Amino acid sequence: MFVEHRTFARADPSMVRAINRRSVIDAIQHHGVLSRSQVSRVVGLSKPTVSQVFTDLVSAGLIREAGSTHGSQGPKAVLYEVSNEAAWVVGIDVGRRWVRAALADLSGTIVARHDERVRLRSNRTLLDQIGAITKTVMRDKGVGWAQVNQVTVGSPGVVDPARGLMMLAANLPGWERQGIVGEIRAQFETDVDIENDVNLAALGELWKGYGRQCGNFAYLSVGTGVGLGLVIDGRLHRGARGLAGEIGYLPIGLDGGAESGPPWRGWFTSPAVSDAIARLGAARGAERPMTLRTVFSLARKGDPLAREVVQTQARLLARAVSTVAAVVDPEVVVLGGGVGHNGDLLMHPIETELRSLTPLSIQVVNSMLGTEAVLHGAVGSAVSTAWDRLLSEPPPGPGG
Repeated sequence: MFVEHRTFARADPSMVRAINRRSVIDAIQHHGVLSRSQVSRVVGLSKPTVSQVFTDLVSAGLIREAGSTHGSQGPKAVLYEVSNEAAWVVGIDVGRRWVRAALADLSGTIVARHDERVRLRSNRTLLDQIGAITKTVMRDKGVGWAQVNQVTVGSPGVVDPARGLMMLAANLPGWERQGIVGEIRAQFETDVDIENDVNLAALGELWKGYGRQCGNFAYLSVGTGVGLGLVIDGRLHRGARGLAGEIGYLPIGLDGGAESGPPWRGWFTSPAVSDAIARLGAARGAERPMTLRTVFSLARKGDPLAREVVQTQARLLARAVSTVAAVVDPEVVVLGGGVGHNGDLLMHPIETELRSLTPLSIQVVNSMLGTEAVLHGAVGSAVSTAWDRLLSEPPPGPGG
């Protein structure tokens, strides 16, 4: 299970109870099934404390009996497992081209999934689509809102909680207007988190990708925009205002200096690439603007002009990688996003360019999750938040 651990400010009784519950749940999840005495030995808590925690967790429906020990001398001990169906979570990936939604249990296992092409006629259309696709995956499993503990939405941009605005989300029309955050939340009848999509992709990689092998890495997403997710010591780094990783605004270009144009448009999203694509389209007689997907398809077929575009894109990405590596020193830089998934064409020129840019040893790899990274990150984040809430609730019964 993906867990981004929170730090408790002070150890009051409710926090101690939540910590003890978390320790017991983690132990059972790791081993599959355990008895009370086995949990006591594994987590180092006294038997009376473990007994009380077990009573609370069984009453809350979070663990259940799963047989008993056998084949040993003495009385048999009851074994317990986690009740992963005690609550459900929904992860949503809202992209420029696709909306993806998944329903998962408390282990993060996806039990229902639905993908749709984005409807961008208006932000109202997109809002309705997000709500409808969520209800679709819930209906597929017969789950109602009372059973959904958490929804996490991944979206381009960064939420400004003070103003309720989505900043830097120009790729989705109307997504930066006043009130959009509240309107997204209104689509769901439960608790909702809205997170930057690249940050969630990094969390997805932490949960199911290279993060299982290293706790310090950078996730470089290249698609309709450029973004970076930073994981430092096993934790997502958001920055003071949630803007860490907005490398599209780095003041660097392919000439080593700033590109011309206003900085708020993003210097790093260099016109050198778009100009190269335009030249390719004109040379090939394209009637409409050529997409990078078409460019990479032509490059795989050996088109020399398309390969020049790929080389230009790779040189730009190498500057991003070398800049990040010099500041953060990650164990690995993971390349993802719609463009980044073309590692078969990009990886070699990126590595070649890096050798000319920096003496630092930098490992660049393709994402293990491909286009699924944001959705897996949304599910993992929702699971982590749901467990935090469930384990912090007062014990059921009188006074609880």
